[in-house]
Amino acid sequence: MVKYHGVKTVQHKNIIELEVAGKYAMFTGPEYRGVVRSLSVPTYEAVRGILRAVYWKPTFIWVADEVRVMNAISTERYPVNSRYRGKYEQERLKDVRYQIRAHFVWNENRPEFTADRDEDKHFRIALRSISKGGRFPVYLGTAECPGEVRAVRFGSGEGAYDNSGVTDFGEMYHGVTYPDEGWDERTRSSVSRRYWHCIMNDGVIRFALPEECRSVFVRNAEAKRFANKDTEGEVSAAGTQN
Repeated sequence: MVKYHGVKTVQHKNIIELEVAGKYAMFTGPEYRGVVRSLSVPTYEAVRGILRAVYWKPTFIWVADEVRVMNAISTERYPVNSRYRGKYEQERLKDVRYQIRAHFVWNENRPEFTADRDEDKHFRIALRSISKGGRFPVYLGTAECPGEVRAVRFGSGEGAYDNSGVTDFGEMYHGVTYPDEGWDERTRSSVSRRYWHCIMNDGVIRFALPEECRSVFVRNAEAKRFANKDTEGEVSAAGTQN
């Protein structure tokens, strides 16, 4: 098992590869609630939401390594009838397809699940879950944008941005750090938002690790504790995946 807070690499024993596709996607962030336009590419948090919908337990943490943009980035205005805002239009991504490469590491903030640290078991369950389309509904940013998952080899097939060179998306929302996935005293006692400089190279985005991102403090907090039992069904994997 490689360390979560070490040198970034995509060479891991428990690496998984999959593809997710959907008619629409809406990638934003917590501070963008109510916005009408999606980001151009998936956020790290959105990719981890997809992985958690496929399979997750508090024993481990999913690390999103890379995402490959397979379809050309295009948008479509979609009518929304909100109970709070009334009728308006969202600009969602249209006809999306992404290949994902990721791995998992043990959550060192969850010593109560040390006995569950069976790498081969979790790896095999994750592979089976991918083959069945995931354990929970898969959303592409929001619940209004469902997606479908299947197993693929990362890098296979033709992508819209193969050999396209570098595309710079500038600083972008990366995700939220909660105390149960913190890596030092500060991140284990607070909630913070992360930002990073997103660059796509020939259609592939290699994510920065959480500790490599610019962090913005949100509030003090403590990690929630699970009961000492199998918590496999306790995750709301279909929750916010932005």
